[in-house]
Amino acid sequence: MHTQMHAMLQHAPGGADTLYWGETARPVPGPGQLRVRVRAAGVNRADIVQREGRYPPPPGASPILGLEVAGEVDAVGEGVSGWAAGDALLALIPGGGYAEYALVNADEALAKPAAWSWAEAASLPEAWLTAWLNLMEVAHLQAGETALIHAGASGVGAAAIQLARWRGARVIATCGSADKAAFCQALGADAVVNYRETPDLAAAIRALGRADVALDCVGGPYLDAHLQCLNQDGRLVVIGVMGGVQATLNLGLLLVKRIRVMGSTLRSQPLARRAALARALAEHILPAFVRGELRWTLDRQFALSDAAQAHAWVEGNHNKGKVMLLA
Repeated sequence: MHTQMHAMLQHAPGGADTLYWGETARPVPGPGQLRVRVRAAGVNRADIVQREGRYPPPPGASPILGLEVAGEVDAVGEGVSGWAAGDALLALIPGGGYAEYALVNADEALAKPAAWSWAEAASLPEAWLTAWLNLMEVAHLQAGETALIHAGASGVGAAAIQLARWRGARVIATCGSADKAAFCQALGADAVVNYRETPDLAAAIRALGRADVALDCVGGPYLDAHLQCLNQDGRLVVIGVMGGVQATLNLGLLLVKRIRVMGSTLRSQPLARRAALARALAEHILPAFVRGELRWTLDRQFALSDAAQAHAWVEGNHNKGKVMLLA
């Protein structure tokens, strides 16, 4: 029996050049788990931050990068029902996706629609569950409200724009180039702000109408702008700190406008919560894709063994939508 596999390994925390394609032990499914032959894996900003040594995997998770996969069931762990070898699935995972085989918690696995490609299936879990968790369950975005989506051309941003519009909200997106602005508008953004051409981001957003919910992956530098451009009872959900972790908070403005500031991560959620999110994806998002109400935003595809090149592409902010790795 084969006990080894190839995976994207790392010499030490650092840049993309620390990654290498090598051999490691093939994982063994524990109770409640499936082992999946990976056919496609998504690339996320969280992978890059982990590669740099700034986002360690949760206890018990694989140290190998990769938070979402699609593939075929290869082995079934104790206590799992409803899955058999050869079944095709997509899933959010706590780590280990950049490999030939990965472990999936059966409660988080979803059957892959037959018509979908491996890349399409693997592009959904991280981006769409992040968007769903934060817009719907954390911020409670309502129809008729306005959502401010930063990095609108990113995988999460592209999902969030579509999800907010699907919810019946108005969308203001930010991005850094004219072609990305066109991309965001094609996804349904009502207005787009190019932050590279805007000396005063808050003023530019206020000119378009204040937001009720802001989904922020930038962090520190944008805090004051958010307080200025959010409506009364506005909700700021911080899902990343690409721009820095420190900021000065105007508590007076926070009080007067009754703004709520919330931090949120998907990966550290308990298994029961992630399983509930997977059920929401199955109940709401997958059928909307099948009906054509939502669409994939696949940017580029790289071989799994070329993950370093994929990281460089994302770090250069070249992508519009999801970057995928194919086995």
